[in-house]
Amino acid sequence: MTPTRRDFLKTTGAMGAGLALGGVAACAGGAEDAAPAAPAPKRLLIFGGTGFIGPHTVQYAIDRGHQVTIFTRGRSEADLPEQVERLVGDRGGDHSALEGREWDVVIDNNGQDYRWVETSTELLKNSTQHYIYVSSISAYALEGFDWSRADDVLYQPLVGVDYALVQAPEGWSHGDPAAYGHMKALSEGIVQAAFPGRSAVVRPGLIVGPGDETNRFGYWPRRMDDGGEVLAPGRPEHAYQVIDQRDLTEWIVRLAEAQTAGVFNGTGPGERLEFGTALEQIGAATDTPHTLTWVPESFLEAQGLMPWRDFPSWIPGDPLMFVDVSASVAAGLTFRPLTVTARDALEFERSRDPEQVAARPFGLTREREAEVLEAWHAAQG
Repeated sequence: MTPTRRDFLKTTGAMGAGLALGGVAACAGGAEDAAPAAPAPKRLLIFGGTGFIGPHTVQYAIDRGHQVTIFTRGRSEADLPEQVERLVGDRGGDHSALEGREWDVVIDNNGQDYRWVETSTELLKNSTQHYIYVSSISAYALEGFDWSRADDVLYQPLVGVDYALVQAPEGWSHGDPAAYGHMKALSEGIVQAAFPGRSAVVRPGLIVGPGDETNRFGYWPRRMDDGGEVLAPGRPEHAYQVIDQRDLTEWIVRLAEAQTAGVFNGTGPGERLEFGTALEQIGAATDTPHTLTWVPESFLEAQGLMPWRDFPSWIPGDPLMFVDVSASVAAGLTFRPLTVTARDALEFERSRDPEQVAARPFGLTREREAEVLEAWHAAQG
């Protein structure tokens, strides 16, 4: 059975300019170039704060003058400003550190179980003005990739914020465990019910950039930096969307400042980007000479290769690689150039332990890539 995009997201997390999405172009820089000055300081409670997107969220909020409290299990080290208040507890158990406290805004970065979200919203609904829940585009009721649709090229976004969400499977009862997309959809509803008119739901796409240890994006700048002939999968015309973790987290902090309510897709850029253009922009992050050799999906399938697993962040014809972000751009989401994201991701990749990099589950080995390229050239005569 062919794995879906949601299967791969569960494995790791549980996931050329053309037609404009909403007619607003991407910002040439990040939020530091475009963001208005911060309003009056707010008291922010952040669930998480030490994982991939947490430290930048915390640092950006501190830089903009806010009082930040994080709630974690206290098991992960992170380089955070000394003025951050650290509360220790367990989303699945001990919330006593939160009792009797008040905050202006909660940013829920790590609601990995809808039952956790039930507990936190019930505890905080009368002591917090606004709640931001970081969900996922995997909450949409789409199965993702299959090879029969690999030749589809999307030129209109099919998925907006009002698209249907994942529903409970037959036989499921409230209180049961939930699959990743279903869990996110359930959590969204819980937040909205507890904070009517005073919540924001952010549905990120693939979050990338420095600090990402999954290899789902870092594979590409690292591969370009190795140089030589690079196997580029499928057709360059397919749509491609990712979000730099700094663009996402800075925007979320600004949503907190304004206590913006609504539902938003958190991916980018602000216009249609083709995968071929994306690889060119990623390749511009290195001075190492390299060339792209495009190999059709049908040949890759015959070789037993798969999107996401063997070619990270590539899933041709998937509507979740071209969702509508116009409401998010209108609400202040901006985008760094992809080359900047790739350059910083490459610097992070170079700092990683080579053994840890080699152990990650995504991407072709150089040996396997060379075998497939040799087979492709032989098939061309």
